[in-house]
This record gives sequence, structure tokens and C-alpha cells, in this order.
Amino acid sequence: MEPTAISDFYGFRGLLSDAESAALARLRSILEKHVAPVVDDYWERGEFPEQIVAPLIEADLMNPAEVRDAGQRPSGLYAGFRNFELGRIDASVATYYNAQSGLFRTTVALGGSDEQVAELDPKITSFGYKGVFALTEPEHGSDIAGGLSTSAQHQRRDGQDGWVITGAKRWIGGAGQADALAVFARDHSDKQVKCFLVPADAPGVKISKILGKTSLRIMQNADIELTDVWVPATARLAKINSFTDVAACLRNMRSDVAWIATGVCFGAYESARDYVAGRSQFGKPLGSFQLIQEKLAHMLSNATACLAMVVRLTQQQDAGVYRDENSAMAKMFTARILRETTALAREVCGGNGILLENKVARHHADAEAIYSYEGTHEINSLIIGRVITGTSAFR
Repeated sequence: MEPTAISDFYGFRGLLSDAESAALARLRSILEKHVAPVVDDYWERGEFPEQIVAPLIEADLMNPAEVRDAGQRPSGLYAGFRNFELGRIDASVATYYNAQSGLFRTTVALGGSDEQVAELDPKITSFGYKGVFALTEPEHGSDIAGGLSTSAQHQRRDGQDGWVITGAKRWIGGAGQADALAVFARDHSDKQVKCFLVPADAPGVKISKILGKTSLRIMQNADIELTDVWVPATARLAKINSFTDVAACLRNMRSDVAWIATGVCFGAYESARDYVAGRSQFGKPLGSFQLIQEKLAHMLSNATACLAMVVRLTQQQDAGVYRDENSAMAKMFTARILRETTALAREVCGGNGILLENKVARHHADAEAIYSYEGTHEINSLIIGRVITGTSAFR
């Protein structure tokens, strides 16, 4: 029996159409051929393997040929399993791809006017127009809703309507490879948060790689400085007029991250399982020891619980049910369980678990970043707690 079959005890993949399953099988093949062989080396170097970008773009994963040829549209479950497959191989690669397919595409799809979406979505889907989501600031992460300090001031220049943006953003993944930055800024006049598509090479934009990371080392996170950056009025996304509109985007994005966390969970479990299959101790196969089997069972149960949660969440969203607390719970749970699962995978491999060559150490380290981004454990807990108690703990 193949590893994928014995990892999916409850047959969640059976919920996909045949066309979607075929597209995901093609993605797995691409990842095994082009990505898996190089990620350890690039993770250790803290660099991004640019050679993997073309195969991922050419695969046309956001609207795959298999699904189009079957006369279908990709479902939310397909998009979720696409993030799962990417995360199963490497969290940085999943984060890089999701920066385009999830964060940037969602921001334009939900925040843009009908005309903006019609013009930009095909370019985003094909990677002809690459963008990133620039919300977090050096001094504002969890408190960004009220603390966002990047400013936007309406201004006419050379007879043209536009905006001048000043401020700073931090932890923006993929900014150095982007054509546009979806910058969230507070309107000087009404104090509400708006979003602007700022060309990455616009005068006044400075992008600097963040160094010294111990997690998601392949993903190139950046500091962005914006000094009197002028953009035309057409650069503003028409439907983002307050942080409530930003929150609607985040509701979707947390779902994407929960899928990535679930994929990394399975990647860590499968790497530990494969290590055990080829290792002996005390003259016996390592997999024959009771404590090892207990840890493997614990890991797979963890990963399966995460998969059950994200599948049901996505089914609800496909049916039009979007709730902040549902997305928050999925992100909070899967990220917490990921930490535990990767630690168990490291334990199963013993001292060899800290070596990149055994495919566990990367997942173990990357779990720390996933635990924090797109809403920390604490913030997501408070979103859920507000619904449970009817009282907001946010101040």
C-alpha cells in the first residue's frame, strides 16, 4: 500500500472530483521532482530556489487543465489540498505560493471593484502579475487593527488624482520577487484603513531582506519602507474602506494557513515514519518498539484531526458560510497541533532528527513561524472567546 493511502485513514481525498485528484497527483509529481531534492540545501543557505518557480507557474495550479477540461471549476477543497501538498513538502514553498494564490489573490478578489477583479485576476492566476500582502508593521502585528500607522493622503499630482503613502511594513514574504505590494494604510482624512496596489519599484519604495531567521528560511521575508510614495487613484482597491473589510480577507487567509499547517503535519509524520522504516536499534527494527508505534499513532491522529477540521471548514465556506471564529479555530488548532507533531517526529528520529537530511528538522523549525503568522494563538483564542462569552477581550 502506498504511503498516501495509509496516511488518509478516513478517505478525505475521496471528496475531490476525479479531475481535481488528477491535478493534485500532477502537483505531487512536480514537487517530488523539482522541489523536494533542493529544499534542504536552500533552507540551510537561507535562500530561495528560483528554479522551482517556472515549474510551479507552468503547472497552472490555480485553474488546472484537468479541471477545466472536465467542465468544472476548482472547488475550495481542491485549493485546500493544493496548499496541503505544498506544505507537505516544504512550508516556505507553500507560503511563497500562497502569498500569490491566497493572500494577494484574495485581497484583490474581495477588495477590488468588479472591473479591477476582471482585469487583474487572470494575470494573478497566471503569475503574470505577482503581488504580496503588506499589512504587518515593525511596531504593529497583533494590534494592527487599531495600531496601523502607515498613512495615505489624497493628493493631486500633475492634474491626476492619487495618494501619497508613507510608512513601513515588516515580515512581508516574497516582496523582493513581487510586481506589486498590496499596502494597507490609514486614510489621513477619515482614519479608515484602505488598500493600495503599489508597484514594488515605485520611487520611495525600499525593500530589504530580513536576515537571521531560524524558521521559514527559504521564504524571503522583507522590511518595506515607503517614503512619500505616490500612486494613482486607480491603484486603490475600491471595496476596502475599513478594517472590517480587511478582516473579511483575513477570514479566508487563516483557512489557507490551516491547510498549510495540516500539510506540514503530514509531511513531518511521513518523514518520521520513513525514517523508522529504515532504522534498527538493539538489533530490532525501530518500528517494532511499542513507544515508537505510539508516537507514530499520536502523530497521525493529530494530522488526521487537523485534516478533518480544515475539510469541514472549507465545505462550510464553499456553501457560503464564512465566520471569523471558524477560521480562527482552525488556524489556532492546526498550528498548535503542528508544533506537537513536529516535536514528536523529531523525537522518533532521536539525535538524527535535527539533521536536514532526515526531512524532519525543517518541518520542526518551520512550525514556529506558522504558529505565529496570520493570527497568533492568543489573538485567535480571543476571537473564539468573544463568540463563546459574548464579551470582547480586545481593548
